[in-house]
Parts: sequence; C-alpha cells; structure tokens
Amino acid sequence: MLDIQHISKTFNVGTVNEKRAVTDLSLHLDKGDFVTVIGSNGAGKSTLFNAIAGSFYVDEGRILLNGKDITFTREHDRSRVIGRLFQDPLRGTAPHMSIEENLALAYLRAAHGNPFSRITAKDRELFRAQLAQLDMGLEDRLGQPVGLLSGGQRQALTLLMATMVPPPLSVASAVPASRPDTITVTSSG
Repeated sequence: MLDIQHISKTFNVGTVNEKRAVTDLSLHLDKGDFVTVIGSNGAGKSTLFNAIAGSFYVDEGRILLNGKDITFTREHDRSRVIGRLFQDPLRGTAPHMSIEENLALAYLRAAHGNPFSRITAKDRELFRAQLAQLDMGLEDRLGQPVGLLSGGQRQALTLLMATMVPPPLSVASAVPASRPDTITVTSSG
C-alpha cells in the first residue's frame, strides 16, 4: 500500500539555518493500517506528512503507493489519491467559495479527476446527505461562503472533503480531538 524507503530531507542546505528534518526513514503500511506518529516539535512529523503528500521532494529515498513510485509525482497529482486533513482549519478550503463549490472541487477531483466538470442534481443531493450526517445544519447553507463558518465547522467540512470519495491513502496533521503533535496515516485502498 504505502512504502516509504529510506527517505531523507534537509532544509536550507549549506546555510547557517540548515536543518536535517528526516534521516533514512522507512515505513511500510498495508491496506487498512492506521498509524499515528507522535513526537515533539521539530521531530519531523510534518516533514513526513508533506513528503507523502508531495509538498516537496525528498532528497533521498523513494515513496511508493500501491507499488507505484510517486517520489517525484507533483502534489496536485497526488491529491487525487491522497486525502489530506490539515491542523489549521483554514487550510484545505477556499474561503471565498461556497460550501457547495468547495465540496464540488473535492468530489469532482477525486471521483472524476477533473475539478472543472459540472456537478449534477444527484451530486448536490449527495453533498446534502453527507453534510446532514455532520449534524451542524450545513446542508441548508450550501450557498454560504466557507470563510463564514466557525473553525469547527470548517474542520468538519475539510474532513468530509478529504473522505467524500474514499482515497487509497489519508494523512492528517493533528486530527480533531487528538494531540497537536501527532500525524495520522490511514490506508484504505
């Protein structure tokens, strides 16, 4: 499923601010595995999270997902198969777009590979049904800009966006109700 082989990452190489964030890290996850990485500030949790998601390329090693080498796959291409939940509820959503538009982008990208397709009435009903499960009344506010939601509502929406079409891999930085110094990785496909 997810196979991380001897990755290393150093930031600001050759400067006084050089920081070796991860050194020779290997990890193997099979389908259905659930892993929580715990560590203090600066331990490399976010570096691991961002390396998996493709926010930057690692200096050494390889990252494979379902046997495919994604080490140098661009972040936006990885986003089709990796669901992300950020610690900051302001990340992962577009605040000036409506709840429906944010859901549509996530749904169409994951389900169809094209976030610029049109949503159907059936898709809209799916959005309403999934929002209703959150029990926050968001299903009746599809046209409201996401920027007007509370932090908790926005975090719940981000979780829904990341899992509406279950991705093969989900990564979460400090999932709600967990410690802020954790990273959780779940493999489902």
